[in-house]
Amino acid sequence: MTDAQVETEGPQSNRAARGIVFLTVFIDLLGFGMVLPLLPIYADQFVVDEAGWQIGLLMASFSAMQFLFAPLWGRLSDRIGRRPVLMIGLLGSVVFYSLFGVATIMQSLTLLFVSRIGAGIAGATISTAQAYIADTTTLTERPKGMALIGMAFGLGFTFGPLFGYLAVPTGTGDPGPAPGFAAAGLSLAALLLAYFKLPESLSVDSPSAAKQNLSVAGLRDALSIPSIAMLLIALFVVVFAFANFETTLSMLLKGRQGQEQPFSFTFGQVCLTYAYIGFTLALVQGGIVRRVAGKVSEGILASFGCILMAAGMLLILKATQDQSVGLLLGSLAVVVAGFGFMMPSLNSFISRRSDPDKQGGILGIGQSVNSLARIIGSALGIPLLKLNIVAPFVISAIIMGLGLLLVIVASRSGKDFASNEA
Repeated sequence: MTDAQVETEGPQSNRAARGIVFLTVFIDLLGFGMVLPLLPIYADQFVVDEAGWQIGLLMASFSAMQFLFAPLWGRLSDRIGRRPVLMIGLLGSVVFYSLFGVATIMQSLTLLFVSRIGAGIAGATISTAQAYIADTTTLTERPKGMALIGMAFGLGFTFGPLFGYLAVPTGTGDPGPAPGFAAAGLSLAALLLAYFKLPESLSVDSPSAAKQNLSVAGLRDALSIPSIAMLLIALFVVVFAFANFETTLSMLLKGRQGQEQPFSFTFGQVCLTYAYIGFTLALVQGGIVRRVAGKVSEGILASFGCILMAAGMLLILKATQDQSVGLLLGSLAVVVAGFGFMMPSLNSFISRRSDPDKQGGILGIGQSVNSLARIIGSALGIPLLKLNIVAPFVISAIIMGLGLLLVIVASRSGKDFASNEA
């Protein structure tokens, strides 16, 4: 989209384009949310993996590809435009979610790996979607525009598992390839929507999509401020603990046939549990955190989130010991509420401590830390579960204590950037 086009089409056209970006991200995330609860269960059925490392690497492969390819997609979108990169990503999602369906038919761990690696590469275009929003908003409108991407994520993770549940209409039995093919169909719908309705946003004044990804300059700027360095470590701890929880939960719920397990959920019940988690997260962030943000400091909100998440992990241990589904569901709500309080608070905290001129690079380091934590948390969670069914939750509760300490020290030892200049 040229500067002349932007002037001619005006703000209403931009709002419509942002709405289409929201829908394309939402539909693509529906596919991801649909597959996530079932993936480790499928893999556990397909292969004898007593130590759990193969399944752990399978779960980590998606995040690893996003970490590696997000900067590449960003740079490519700076050269050829946002629209073609978003469409390439959606086309990749169609192909690799279809392959996921084939892999479940063939019961092939190798094909599952190929499908998840490919889906991770294709799904790494979220930074390009954020760049599209930046292209089509003023600085004043930008926070609301970026919130659309966050909303698309939340809704995708809420409704994706519900679509997965629809693939098992009776709520019991093996869902087979249906979730993979349904996810491919949703991605195809998003691709067609982008092809027919999404205009190009790139102009000579557009910000770089690669600007908020890992860079040496951004790392240097982040580490030069001690409180930001501590907050980045706290961010790593939080995301690591949640990734540990997120990737092992379905195996805790479902268990394996012929083995004694604390819970024996059906496929349908696993999907409904993940939908419950997504709904709780959206409710906490949209209904509570959004209302108190600005009235309560980020340090207090993040500290409260750490306490909630650690307490929730300990409650999961008790629920597992007692084999209590009611206590388990309550503990899941506590964990997710804690995560909902922490993530926006930590990101806002890091932003407030950063020099506005260097904020893009520092926030890019935050995104990279987030991705690395997801990779490591996903890779280690299932081996820990195989070692001991409660090990991932014990480890997560312990390291959340470290996260709380880091947030408290960072809150008391640093000041906002403007205050430093005063």
